[in-house]
Amino acid sequence: MNIDPLVHEIASYVDADEVWGEEATAIAWLALFDSLGCAMASTRVPECMALVEPIVPELTVRSGAHIPGTTYCVDPLSAAFGTGCLIRWLDFSDTWVALETGHPSDHIGTILAAAEFESKRRKAQGIKPYTLNCVLDAMIKAYEIQGVLGLTNSLSDQGYDHAAFVRVPSAAVAAKLLGGGYPHICSALSHAWCDGHPLRVYRQAPNAGSRKSWAGPDASARGMRLAFLALRGEPPCGTVLTDPRWGMEAIQFGGKPFTLSRPLGSYVMENLLFKAAYPGVVHAQTALEAAINMHPLVVGRINDIERIDIWTYALAIRITSKTGALNSPADRDHCLQYMVALGLLRGGLTEDDYSDAAASDARIDSLRAKMVVHEDPRFTAGFLDPAVRSCANGIQITYRDGTMTRRIDIEQPVGHARRRAEGMPYFERKLRHNLALGLSPQQATRVLDVFSDRDKCLQMSVTDFLELFIC
Repeated sequence: MNIDPLVHEIASYVDADEVWGEEATAIAWLALFDSLGCAMASTRVPECMALVEPIVPELTVRSGAHIPGTTYCVDPLSAAFGTGCLIRWLDFSDTWVALETGHPSDHIGTILAAAEFESKRRKAQGIKPYTLNCVLDAMIKAYEIQGVLGLTNSLSDQGYDHAAFVRVPSAAVAAKLLGGGYPHICSALSHAWCDGHPLRVYRQAPNAGSRKSWAGPDASARGMRLAFLALRGEPPCGTVLTDPRWGMEAIQFGGKPFTLSRPLGSYVMENLLFKAAYPGVVHAQTALEAAINMHPLVVGRINDIERIDIWTYALAIRITSKTGALNSPADRDHCLQYMVALGLLRGGLTEDDYSDAAASDARIDSLRAKMVVHEDPRFTAGFLDPAVRSCANGIQITYRDGTMTRRIDIEQPVGHARRRAEGMPYFERKLRHNLALGLSPQQATRVLDVFSDRDKCLQMSVTDFLELFIC
């Protein structure tokens, strides 16, 4: 059977045994713990836990997979979805900035579930289970596929959501982790493309809601389901992309081919952007930081503010610039103006600042009404330039008496590759804080001990590692 060149290239990459460099391994280690820390913080959110709980109450699957931060041991598909929801709920895990932005941490729920499930099967057969090194390998590959696809292929321009670029890599790495080879990976990949693309409507006003927090995990778990089907012998849909009449490129993208602009390696992991300091949409992170820097200057003159000018880039305007009512925490954490207002008023921002109680502060909407958002062509160019890949924002405040603050521009957020060292103290505080929200002090200490000795713990089994997070 003919196999699309892109499917072949991705399947060959996933199937190959790789030895990753120190930088990719170190950042993947950070991404794993950062994501699980975010998951622990989400366990205290009832709306998230309502999705995480087993569909069938009190259902336990002895040979299944665990959802970290809970007592649930469920089928691997449910574990993939539940873990992914916990990681993404607070919009505080890692991100990738490209033509099609996304959140590569969406893959971690599927990777952990597949690795644990297969490790239990191997152990029962007397075969060595997976180690954390295998988890990092799968993460590097899944992150790379999603990120490189996003460099030159835009889904949002067509009204589709980036979750489609989650399902494809998750299907591939799940097939590999579950014991499949090249033919199974090809099959899983082809059917992941067959699924088409979800609409972006649930990420945009007026429909922005909690689905944006579970859409990626849902796509990732779907990828695992397709991997299971491939392992049972489901044949591939060989020309799913390129069929001239019925292929995805012809039907959904006007014949434009999907391409990879660079060879698949570890580029995405090495250039990953962490939300090291503050939760919320990545496109507003530097605006928030600028507002926090302004806080000492303006906090005593909030009522004197006449106008707040914000300069940003085109994609940030399309995704995050919102006026009018914000109806939920999910709506607020994707609002540029809301985040700037909180930074000016409070000199900081936490996950609790998106709650209905926090949003009831009338000063927030009063400040939002005074904001004017402009595109700065330099910022748009920097965002699109692969050599820069900035998320720049600038802020300037004008008072009623005509005086003005200086304009503060910030190009990259804390946690960007260019500010990695600066972001590490934020990262460590964030990890300790998040672990304490979901684990006992003794458990949190054990997790931090593991985190502090990467070289030793890379040979730790996945099952032993996940036991650290069973509550």
